[in-house]
Formats: sequence, structure tokens, C-alpha cells
Amino acid sequence: MLVAGTSGAGKTTLAARVAAALRVPHVEIDALFHGPGWTRRPSFEADVHRFSAEPAWVTEWQYGAVRAHLAARADLLLWLDLPRRRVMRQVVRRTLVRRLRRQALWNGNVEPPLWTVLTDREHIVRWAWNTHGETAARVRRLLVERPELTVVRLRSREEAARWANGPLRESVTARP
Repeated sequence: MLVAGTSGAGKTTLAARVAAALRVPHVEIDALFHGPGWTRRPSFEADVHRFSAEPAWVTEWQYGAVRAHLAARADLLLWLDLPRRRVMRQVVRRTLVRRLRRQALWNGNVEPPLWTVLTDREHIVRWAWNTHGETAARVRRLLVERPELTVVRLRSREEAARWANGPLRESVTARP
């Protein structure tokens, strides 16, 4: 299962919740991608191919190098299609908290100094703003390539919670 959305939409949070409910592994794809110093880990693609060969998993749908491979292996795509204002509130808050707490992320990385939002075109806050509409285009292309793929479009945190407490919970209780 894949969870799609722009940076800061809540993909990892939802993916972890779904995986826990289904009792399947959640593979945080950022942890596979980021090496020390925010470098790409050399084993990233091999690691993705390894976990996605398993029969059940949940991960975030990102990183162009593996996006098509993951989409070909998925049987469901959860699409967090939140409004830009909501995503920006979430990503700014998350970035501030992580930076002020010097929270260690993947492989010891920490958010860069806050002023870098002004100088780094790939700063996560700028990235979230600039790429907000790209997920919709990717999902549309994916549906042309894989019309049989089930896509659940969630347009708010409340809608995501209703889905998790409704259809997701029902699918778990219906399992043997």
C-alpha cells in the first residue's frame, strides 16, 4: 500500500497508522533514502526493491527513482490531497519543532538553520510550496497506466481519520 501527498501532508503519520492497523510493516522511505549529511544512500533502490518484494507493506510514494516500481507493486494508493494552506501550516510547524529541538532524523540528520529557507531552493518548506500540485498530476498519470488500482482520495485530516476509523477498521475486523 502506498500513501501519496506532498511534503508535509502527513504521509508518514498515516502510513504508520495504517500499517499498525493492518499489522504489516511500515517502511519509512525517507529513512531508506537519506544517508549522513542528507546524502542519498547508495543502497536506496536495492532496499526499496527488497522490502517491496514482500507480500504486504505500507510506505510513502515519493522519490522518482522508485516511484514507478512501487506503484507497480501496490494494490491501493491513499492520496492525501490536502489544501496548500493546511500542508504549509503542517510543514512549517513540523520544521520549526524539529529544528528548535535539534531532533535527529534519518541517519543523524537535523533540519538546517531556519534562515536557509531563504537561500536553499530545496528547503523542505519551499519544496512543499513549489511541488504542491505535482502529486495530483502523478496520480492522474498513474491511473492511466494502472486503471485497476484502487485510489482513496482524502482531502482533509478529518476525512483521513474517518477513513481510518471506518473502511480501514472494517477491513481489519473482516480479516480472519
